[in-house]
Amino acid sequence: MTGAAPGYWRRLVRKLTSDTAELDAEDLSRCVEQAGARRASECCSGQAVTVLGRLRSVEHCPRAAAATLEAELFDGSEAITLVWMGRRRIPGIEPGRTVKASGRIAVRNGRKVLYNPYYELQRSS
Repeated sequence: MTGAAPGYWRRLVRKLTSDTAELDAEDLSRCVEQAGARRASECCSGQAVTVLGRLRSVEHCPRAAAATLEAELFDGSEAITLVWMGRRRIPGIEPGRTVKASGRIAVRNGRKVLYNPYYELQRSS
């Protein structure tokens, strides 16, 4: 082990001393790049995008007469809210699940939103 590259030791020390949430965010960011998706922090209102991340929360929001299902997707850089209008539940859309979603970015109350996005559930790793 004495011949190990300096980069190896630097990565090992970083893993042992870094916050778990920080390491998880870095892993998510790497997955985004590998999947050919865009980082949420780089997306602007009006752009058609594909994002990939982990669902932090999912909630049913009965607004006025139409129900909506909202999920917060975090990709390691920033969160985007996914909103499905007229849906109370979607099988597989649950906290902790990794999702690839496509749509046009909007901004609601200062937060990035994808309304009725196309989505793909990703395999758990």
